[in-house]
Amino acid sequence: MISSIRKEDLAQFGNLELLAKQVVEGFITGLHKSPFHGFSVEFAEHRLYNPGESTRHIDWKLYGRSEKLFTKKYEEETNLRCQLVIDTSSSMYYRAKNGFSKLEFSVLAAASLIELMKKQRDAVGVSLFNEQLDLHTPAKSSMAHHRFLLHEMEQRLHQYNEQSKRKTEAVAALHDVAELCHKRSLIIIFTDLMDDPSKLDELIQAIQHLKHNKHEVVLFHVVDQQSEVDFNLENRPVNLVDMETGETMKLHPREVKKAYTEAIQQHFQTIALKCSQYGVDFMPADIQHGMNTVLTEYLLKRQKLV
Repeated sequence: MISSIRKEDLAQFGNLELLAKQVVEGFITGLHKSPFHGFSVEFAEHRLYNPGESTRHIDWKLYGRSEKLFTKKYEEETNLRCQLVIDTSSSMYYRAKNGFSKLEFSVLAAASLIELMKKQRDAVGVSLFNEQLDLHTPAKSSMAHHRFLLHEMEQRLHQYNEQSKRKTEAVAALHDVAELCHKRSLIIIFTDLMDDPSKLDELIQAIQHLKHNKHEVVLFHVVDQQSEVDFNLENRPVNLVDMETGETMKLHPREVKKAYTEAIQQHFQTIALKCSQYGVDFMPADIQHGMNTVLTEYLLKRQKLV
């Protein structure tokens, strides 16, 4: 659970891998006690030798111990290609009452998925975007590549500057990802969907582009449900600040709550419905809850694809 991770731990470089391992270990322990215990999350580094294959990669030392023929499984022998796409716009730095920002949640969730993929010998790449596609790496499964991805994600946690406003431009970024991922992949997107509402049709077209290119897509809507959707703010006048434009609005939450919650819920429900129509898995990811929803959804999707 994210509540067991101290927010101070994310403030230091080099801790992301350790935190991801902690999340995954707790998740795997929970799997063994749940209806999902049938999932295999520990993949061996060897596979049984198939008669007729080259004997070049047989592990003869293992044969001496087991009297069974196994071949060494190398990093390029992957079961799945996955691209993790993370929104790094200014609105993703919004913090919930538990102290975690939407970006910290997304980065830790992505790092935890990388840890799971490492165990399963899957290839993984990362794409980071705000007003444009800021980083795109191909999917690989080497340890050096994993460390590079973690380093790049950690860097983004420390780049927020209130004077540097970065808007959400998911449409162009998703079109770019669709074209840059040349092989069929599982595309997992983390975003708060705080793009311009008038661009909803364009967003859906960008998601369709991913599907048209034969990719499977999971969209995690990263949100602080309590404040951003339910609008449960203190019963007093407040100043709301748009983190992407700097615009401010002074209001009393009670006076606008009903209209706001109806409008925002309708907007997100429309996106969820459109995703369902095009075969995209849409999953709310509340940053005040743990990572289990993200990891379970990944395993369910992976089980269908491999």
